[in-house]
This record gives sequence, C-alpha cells and structure tokens, in this order.
Amino acid sequence: MSNNSEPEIRHIYETWHKAIRDRDLTTLVALYASNGRFESPAVYALNGDANGIVEGRQAIQAYFETFFAKLDEDVEEWFRTDQFFSNGKLLLWEYPRQTPNGDQTDIVESMDVEDGLIVHHRVYWGWVGFRAIFKALGVAP
Repeated sequence: MSNNSEPEIRHIYETWHKAIRDRDLTTLVALYASNGRFESPAVYALNGDANGIVEGRQAIQAYFETFFAKLDEDVEEWFRTDQFFSNGKLLLWEYPRQTPNGDQTDIVESMDVEDGLIVHHRVYWGWVGFRAIFKALGVAP
C-alpha cells in the first residue's frame, strides 16, 4: 500500500463530511474503492447485520441510502474541528462529544486509503453513541 498525497487525503477528509451533511449519496459512494469495506455499529443497528460490516461499493451505497432515510435532520450540526491525523495511508478524525452547542454523538472515523480511495472505513462510537444505538434498538444500556 503506497502513501497518498496530502491533497488526496484532505479531499477525502473534506468531501466525506460534506457529502454526509448534504446527504449526497453519489459523491459519498465515489470516495470508496469498488471493493471498499465499511464497518460500524450503525450497520448492525440499521441492518441487523451481526458483524456490522458492508463490503463493496454497491453494498455501501445501499447502507447509506438506508442511513440517510433514517438520519435525523440535525446532521447539518455535526461538529468537528479542522484537525485530523494521516500518515498517507491512514486517515483519522473525531466528532467529539462536547461541542460549542452541547453534546453530540461522539464518533471516531478511521479510514485506510489506497490510490485516493477509501478501502476500509471503521467507525468507533463513544458513550453518547453507544446509548443512541441501544435506544434505537429498544434496549436499555
């Protein structure tokens, strides 16, 4: 796996967030490799898939179609700083729990990037997110 350029990494960092906020499925899915993998507790919560993973661009698109259909309107308020980490292969950033406007679902996005595309995207949820998933599933944490 070769390093990606800083502009390629920054493109993913900026475009992924904007596509989520705008619910732009076409732009979002184009960021993933054709054999990309998306892994999140939300996959389990929305699809009932016990391993929480979808593989391939078509499956990623189908997941995000469902995600956008069920997403709260406040996605436009998702707060993050302009800080991210990348070593040219791995891209990481946080949606912190505490924001200037109060608490939000706390998430860390972790992406393996090859040839300017996301090949493996892992989402880690903190305590606020954990409670939200349990509430959506009708289970008390």
